[in-house]
Amino acid sequence: MLIEEIKKVIPHRYPFLLVDRVIEMGEESIKAIKNVTVNEEFFNGHFPGQPIMPGVLQVEALAQTGAIMLMTKKADPETQLMVFTGINKCKFRRQVVPGDQLVLEVELGTMRRNFVTMIGKATVDGEVACELEASAAIVPREGQ
Repeated sequence: MLIEEIKKVIPHRYPFLLVDRVIEMGEESIKAIKNVTVNEEFFNGHFPGQPIMPGVLQVEALAQTGAIMLMTKKADPETQLMVFTGINKCKFRRQVVPGDQLVLEVELGTMRRNFVTMIGKATVDGEVACELEASAAIVPREGQ
């Protein structure tokens, strides 16, 4: 799935769209990539002279990856939206810097009505950068 297809499924846009491409997707799992480039706006302040991708943006990239899977397979992107409801067991294992390719893998845990749990992992060159368990809800879009 390329960027234009991704934009049809989730509402995020530059500079907050943090998934560049989906490379694999099953019924309950997804694998995507985020190419981390030096011209990302957040590197201007995090940190000058030593750019490091903020951990919260790694978490957001995993959330967007999960949203792509859910909104493609389990919900209607025209009338619904996935929102985070919780993050558990989040760990950061290595720094993510310009030039890295962040591989984002998310698996669906449980799904009960509109509530889901997911397990996510972000890696760079096979090394875990971030891992977490998350929960989310599928809610109506405003005006729907």
